[in-house]
Amino acid sequence: MDSISYSYLDTLMTKDDEIFFQTLGKRIAQQRKEAGLTQVQLAEMLGISQQHMASFEAGRRKVSASDIPLLAKLFGMTTDQLMGIDQKPAKRGPASTLQRQIEQVRLLPKSKQKFISDMLDALIKQQQAS
Repeated sequence: MDSISYSYLDTLMTKDDEIFFQTLGKRIAQQRKEAGLTQVQLAEMLGISQQHMASFEAGRRKVSASDIPLLAKLFGMTTDQLMGIDQKPAKRGPASTLQRQIEQVRLLPKSKQKFISDMLDALIKQQQAS
């Protein structure tokens, strides 16, 4: 009996899948640009290649279900909003640039988070001294 590769099945898309993932890809690209990120930067945060990220944004590849919550958190939105289920903005409006940056810093390795934290502490102390 021949076996079917699950990775092969993951690449197959119905027409509805194609439409959904193309729309999702456009949303991801738009949010990435609004967050001031390149494809390379976002791909690194997700642990994938830039080519893989480009395939997501073009809708040629399915976005992993485990990446949806991470992307939504990064962009300061709900998973429903990211997937187009809920187009209403949050009561507070879109996430501020600072809030998005904080979410991005949370995804960095602990050593880089500490570096950024130390830098912010130094800037705050300098501002308070003047």
